[in-house]
Amino acid sequence: MSVGTIRHQARTLALQILYEADVAQHPASDVLARYTSDLSLPQPVRRYVERLISGVMEDLEKIDAEIGAAAPAFPVDQLPPIDRNILRIAIYELRNEHDVPVKAAINEAVELAKRFGGDNSSRFVNGVLGTIAGNLASSR
Repeated sequence: MSVGTIRHQARTLALQILYEADVAQHPASDVLARYTSDLSLPQPVRRYVERLISGVMEDLEKIDAEIGAAAPAFPVDQLPPIDRNILRIAIYELRNEHDVPVKAAINEAVELAKRFGGDNSSRFVNGVLGTIAGNLASSR
């Protein structure tokens, strides 16, 4: 299984976990434990999902503040939950997973938005992440 495949599967699973935690107000750690108890889940996917979920939850306030700064016309708590959680995963990766290319993190987020989001989700996600990636690049 390639690194790209592992990360793709992990991002998709992380989105499902964060979506449930967000919408149903379940603790993310409980949802994560339930999803990763599946014994057929490959260990590398499980490890990356765990890293994504714990990283997003640890930095949630900072990540949401970045979303708010990059898209001030759209309050974070009023964003569609799918869009909000796709952005959270991608921003975590952009800030913390330095072995993930910026374009790969953005492209994966856009693909998740096309697959799971609304009609304008992919454009919105791409725009927000483009702004954040530009800010990160200029601050390094």
